[in-house]
Amino acid sequence: MDYLPSEAKQAARERLAGLWAATTTPFGATGELDEAALRRDLDRLTGELRIDGVFCGGVMSEFWALSGAERRRLVEVVVECCRGRCPVLAHTGHHSAAETIELTRHAEQAGADFAATINPYYPPASDEGLLAWYTRVCASVDIGVWLFDTGYSGVALSTDLIARLAAIENVVGIKVGRPHARYLELLGRFGDQILVCSPHEETWLENMRDHGQRVYMSSAMPYLYQTPGWQPMREYTTLALRGDVAKAAEVAATLEPVRSVARTWLHGKQRQIDNIASIKAWAGLLGMSGGPVRPPLLSHTPGELSELAADLATAGLRSG
Repeated sequence: MDYLPSEAKQAARERLAGLWAATTTPFGATGELDEAALRRDLDRLTGELRIDGVFCGGVMSEFWALSGAERRRLVEVVVECCRGRCPVLAHTGHHSAAETIELTRHAEQAGADFAATINPYYPPASDEGLLAWYTRVCASVDIGVWLFDTGYSGVALSTDLIARLAAIENVVGIKVGRPHARYLELLGRFGDQILVCSPHEETWLENMRDHGQRVYMSSAMPYLYQTPGWQPMREYTTLALRGDVAKAAEVAATLEPVRSVARTWLHGKQRQIDNIASIKAWAGLLGMSGGPVRPPLLSHTPGELSELAADLATAGLRSG
């Protein structure tokens, strides 16, 4: 990073635009972090898929299943591969404030552009307790920090708490993994203070058209819904940001068969967190590393993989 904490909010507004992808973590045959596969994924994302930014080490990366050493190495590899290609947002959250500070400082030293910290979700804490936790973390690092309000954590950040956190000089944004109405509420309240972003592709066009959004932050959809030879998200994002909303809507509509597959495999078959197995399987079928998840999540059976492959082929998505 090359900005002061007092400059972090402005740096985020200047550097975050376009499509950002949340990456998975590839594991090798014996369960180890597969660095070669990770590098191939990043080459594809920053090359053929032309992703504008990478969010690593988060929910899609199974951060809870990684050791501290693996989390640090993951960030190092991502930053190295993305240097000169696109900015990197590294997730560094942990129950322990001390561990979060250590991981965030490491991400800063490794060259990440920003960090994101999921709130501590055990034990349940009051707003005052969460404020104390975030205040300690943010005061101990220089890098710009994103809040991460998601149903995965089992804890909802209250509006009053977000208001107090947004006032911290190096809190630069919030990723709102909540229903659309909640995203709009927070955008209306805090959009002039920090970046407020949604990871939901189905409302991305509306967010650009009606709410002035310029960055899709972030999910697996930029590599699940696209291949090197067919990039409708990239196309409709470019069109909408240029002001050609009607054409953007036409292109976005071509994704409906793929969205239908997502409604089945990412939202309909499992508990919410279990969809990471489907995300990795889907990505693998399209030419990325894919591969297994770590326990306590369960990878797909061969039968499930065949069923998913058939659904993707019916929707017009094939490896390439």
